[in-house]
Amino acid sequence: MQNVTPATSRRRGNGPKSIAECGSFATLAKKADVLEALDRALRQTLPSPLREQVKFANLRNDRLVFLASSPAWASRLRLMQTQILAAAHAIGTCASSVTVKVVPQPPAAKEPVRSKPLSPAAATHLRAAAASFTDPEMRVLFLELASLAEIADS
Repeated sequence: MQNVTPATSRRRGNGPKSIAECGSFATLAKKADVLEALDRALRQTLPSPLREQVKFANLRNDRLVFLASSPAWASRLRLMQTQILAAAHAIGTCASSVTVKVVPQPPAAKEPVRSKPLSPAAATHLRAAAASFTDPEMRVLFLELASLAEIADS
């Protein structure tokens, strides 16, 4: 029979932590500031096109973790591992390896497609349809639509 252990005991160090394990807000803010300064210092040593495509994410144990926007940029960063580690040591960071994870950038936000204004003929048909309704609420709605076509023509 196989020994089954709970999922929580198998995933030590991975996944979300409880709020109690995270420490105070001041501690988290201080860690974020340190990581941001390390990001700036390490990326300054990289050539320009690579610098824009990668971001320093974390210092985990003795490993520098970077995020790259594509596998090609990740490979280029891995080729510069010696230079990155030398820069980290120069600024007092104890690191022995570099890990690069590929995290594709989200697609650029598309502008919403602007709808075409109603034509004068459509406004005429909407007014005619409004006149045929016995329900006053529907008549008002159709007339409002027809007025939008007139505003768009102005």
